[in-house]
Amino acid sequence: MEGKGEAVVLHGYIGPSASLSKNLYFVQLFSKDGARSIQIVSSKASLPDKDVSADQSIRKLPMHTPVAIRGLLRKRKQQPEQDAGEIEKITSVEIDLLSVQPLNEFPPDIIATPDTVFSADQRHLQLRTNAGLRAALAFRSRIGLTLRTRLAELGFAEIETPLLFKSTPEGAREFVVPTRRKGLAYALPQSPQQFKQILMGSGIPKYYQFARCFRDEDLRADRQPEFTQLDLEMSFAGASEVMNVIEDLMHFMWSTCDLDQLPAEFARMTYTKAMAQYGSDKPDTRLGMQISRVDYLLPGDLTSKITSIQNPAVEAFSVRFKAVPESDSSVACMRDFISQFLDSPEGTPFVNNPEGGPGIFVVDSTKPLQGLQALGFEAAERIEDSFKIEDGDLLVLQARHNRPFSGGSTPIGNLRLALHAAAVKRGLLEAPSGFAPVWVTDFPLFSPTSQTEPGQGGSAGLAATHHPFTSPKTSEDIDLLMIDPTKVIGDHYDLVVNGVELGGGSRRIHNAEMQAFVMQDVLKMSPERLAEFSHLLKVLRAGCPPHAGIALGFDRLTALMLEKPSVREVIAFPKTGKGEDVLVKSPGPLTEETLETYHLRYR
Repeated sequence: MEGKGEAVVLHGYIGPSASLSKNLYFVQLFSKDGARSIQIVSSKASLPDKDVSADQSIRKLPMHTPVAIRGLLRKRKQQPEQDAGEIEKITSVEIDLLSVQPLNEFPPDIIATPDTVFSADQRHLQLRTNAGLRAALAFRSRIGLTLRTRLAELGFAEIETPLLFKSTPEGAREFVVPTRRKGLAYALPQSPQQFKQILMGSGIPKYYQFARCFRDEDLRADRQPEFTQLDLEMSFAGASEVMNVIEDLMHFMWSTCDLDQLPAEFARMTYTKAMAQYGSDKPDTRLGMQISRVDYLLPGDLTSKITSIQNPAVEAFSVRFKAVPESDSSVACMRDFISQFLDSPEGTPFVNNPEGGPGIFVVDSTKPLQGLQALGFEAAERIEDSFKIEDGDLLVLQARHNRPFSGGSTPIGNLRLALHAAAVKRGLLEAPSGFAPVWVTDFPLFSPTSQTEPGQGGSAGLAATHHPFTSPKTSEDIDLLMIDPTKVIGDHYDLVVNGVELGGGSRRIHNAEMQAFVMQDVLKMSPERLAEFSHLLKVLRAGCPPHAGIALGFDRLTALMLEKPSVREVIAFPKTGKGEDVLVKSPGPLTEETLETYHLRYR
């Protein structure tokens, strides 16, 4: 745009304006994507043949009106540098107005100022007026292209799989799609898991797709009823090959997007270690505050005071503030903090824990045994050495049943996260920064079923921890299938970054007999349920090669890279916490005619 006096036609949206006089008017024109703006100058003296209609028209147009502007390009005087904010201002040139053509109206009843907060049922206006939201969607598109580019270089083929599948008990609740054929229905896929395994048995060596997945589950900040995952699978491969591909992709993305550098090799830890040291199978290793088992050190009378559980496991961690107000001592600051936390809504669930509330000690050098006298001399001394505690530190003890780990977190793991978040909120700890990826491996292959997690519907009281297609890890684990399935370790791996589970994968069972044994003899699925997987067993029986894969949550990945707290901020049209799209009003009721067409009725 270096020409002088060149005639141009620009399309965009009317922005803020300023009238210096009845003869001189300035208005910003926002670009089509809202990312840039350029100044339009309307001067009656410079309009052709003194035609003032263009000047009169542009003065009447409200902000956000889509227009076509015809004018002459000219250089501007050098402008002082200003904070550009979210919108890039073009200051080297401006446009002398010749004519303006409104392309639609922006009604006066819609108030859209920089301070206007639009509700979810006005998502179009949220996007229209929020450059940050539009930038997040553009970033999402960019990393999608980056991933496709790198996967093509690595020899992967992008292959779509059907969205109209059938109901199979993989583990999550499904969305069912009725048909006009009485008694028959499709189900939307929880994931392309079975189809991608079928592709492996069909001679496709490397597959991927950006798959739409559907699960009728309770929603959280990082979960939607419909979501996108980067799904990939490799034949003649195991866990290490899949992990290497994912680390390559992550390094490529982070480098392309100029984010903080990732470690050359991602950390790895077992599920048991993650639960023991961090109280979570999604550990945020940036926080420190590692957990240790201490019940063997504690006197029995102290243990009985913090829990009624017989022979419990007791775990502990310590907290040290990075910043303490000058007016407070570290001890007083810590006492004030923990008192307020335990009295807060965030702390109440921990105080009311049926397994016993936390044991809280503030280290105070003016007290006997630094305030740890309840622990006894030997325990206080050993804990002091183990945790390297100092004046003002917080020592937290928490009891639980002395059982093998199961599920995704422990009480002390949840307390660790809540205390850290509260301390950050009060400015006593720095918010963690950077990216800390870790592979969590060696999960139990099976977990006890529950009312909320019915699993595959078998009668054994067990469900596949992830899905029933995961292979046992070793030959010893295969032997345990027939002896004690609860002790079998699966060849499963989760990728966790900053406490967020980005995705999970596994080496799959590729032998039809073993797959049938797991479903029929271990999970004790009924013959009818087993028959729902007959298509997969048929594929495995036909010489299916060993294969492994993974699925990364693409919504979560985008939110993580942009440091957004919720996936809703990186999805164009997200559902609410109730699973509703309040803009288009879905889900909606069915008419009697529709019910009859699909052989349905209300109960």
